[in-house]
Amino acid sequence: MSVTVFVPRDSSAISLGADTVAREIASQAIRNGCAVRLVRNGSRGLAWLEPMVEVQTPEGRIAYGPVTPADVASLFDAEFLHGAPHRLRLGKPEDHPYLAKQERLTFARVGVIDPLSIDDYRAYGGFVGLEKAIHRGGAEIVKAVTDSGLRGRGGAAFPAGIKWNTVLNTPADLKYIVCNADEGDSGTFSDRMLMEGDPFMLIEGMAIAAHAVGARKGYIYVRSEYPYAEATLREAIRIATAAGFLDHFELGVRRGAGAYICGEETALLESLEGKRGIVRFKPPVPAIVGLFGKPTVVNNVITFAAIPTILAEGAEYYKNYGMGRSRGTLPFQLAGNIKHGGLVEKAFGVTLRELLYDYGGGSRSGRPIRAVQVGGPLGAYLPESQFDTPLDYESFAAIGAMVGHGGIVAFDDTVDMAKMARYAMEFCAIESCGKCTPCRIGSTRGVEVIDKIIAGRDAEGGPQVNDREKNLALLRDLNETMLAGSLCAMGGMTPFPVMSALKHFEKDFTHA
Repeated sequence: MSVTVFVPRDSSAISLGADTVAREIASQAIRNGCAVRLVRNGSRGLAWLEPMVEVQTPEGRIAYGPVTPADVASLFDAEFLHGAPHRLRLGKPEDHPYLAKQERLTFARVGVIDPLSIDDYRAYGGFVGLEKAIHRGGAEIVKAVTDSGLRGRGGAAFPAGIKWNTVLNTPADLKYIVCNADEGDSGTFSDRMLMEGDPFMLIEGMAIAAHAVGARKGYIYVRSEYPYAEATLREAIRIATAAGFLDHFELGVRRGAGAYICGEETALLESLEGKRGIVRFKPPVPAIVGLFGKPTVVNNVITFAAIPTILAEGAEYYKNYGMGRSRGTLPFQLAGNIKHGGLVEKAFGVTLRELLYDYGGGSRSGRPIRAVQVGGPLGAYLPESQFDTPLDYESFAAIGAMVGHGGIVAFDDTVDMAKMARYAMEFCAIESCGKCTPCRIGSTRGVEVIDKIIAGRDAEGGPQVNDREKNLALLRDLNETMLAGSLCAMGGMTPFPVMSALKHFEKDFTHA
């Protein structure tokens, strides 16, 4: 009888040698005369322990990590196939402190199942939501999504039910479902992990959306930097189609070209149509005039992946998680200078301090965490005094910040926040699509002004005259223009990290 051994196929694990570890386990099994069935699962999200190998034993799965190819022989010698002690033995994954207190709804199967086994997916509750949905009318499904309180997880936090209802009630001969998988925010990887670790959940969510609004075609727009996710999705769609779960919904994958702006929904639609990815004027909104001029539901990966749970368990079940108007859970991603980086799915209301210290273990350098950026490169920099703010959309908006896609990047007390403010403005200058003047020109002028502030030059660029107040006033005016005059969030939100750095870390702008 063979022993099942799980080795992650997630990109992060592969980058740390998971493929080589898997091959070495197969070789050692032959050498030791052991019957082993290798399963390439997703990652459970404990990045510092990857590659994390798990063995199925009569007492449950036992994890070992981080495993290198050089460790494999000693694992066999220690009889790890029976869950025996070894210096890398972690015990049962579900008992690990990092996982034990999480509230995994969207990531419940990630790291547990074979991502491309439809039998595994069904055994763990997969397609229950779709099977319930096909017996309901579109309005009833949309009402369930609305009642659940689900808001878009891509950053804008627009209520998903309102968007779906608009598409449902807009007459058209053809409607589309588009998944925004162009995950480009710094410090974010939840979309990638889900596509690589549980692709059928995304497919099921999109199929439910199609049934709800009457769409027959859909696309998943994947960023070019995610080759493993793209390959997994293509294979999962083939399997789901062959199994009859996509009989009335044609779903395809399209690869992005690496432009950050294509994470904005209208630029994404332009790119899908084969055009240059630049933002469109709104109105009309894509829910009325979207892909190829047709009503289109555009949501991101985590939004669609939340749908099967809502349909399977009911809107009230999902709504019971969270606080205020922020309902359900969000997969938070810990990155930057953090000891235990990875993915933590929790209900809205958890604080930054809990995530940074209870889960993240503090900074990797061991120094105090001085600042955190939440919500990607357009998110505000938050000081330690705001680490106890509950992570929900309204509480963060009240302090001039945003939850965004749930990416959290930590910096210790050696960070220079003037340089980080400059980086934020330079990022906009590089990634701007160029359609509107405040974003295109404002970001370039912003970099120049910040350089003058840092260098201590006057507003006209003259040397050795520290006209700091004049330059600061100029920078604030520039930020207000970008905030009020930009066409989309790219230019409109770039001032957030710049102004928050100025507000909370002003002394960093005076050291030059």
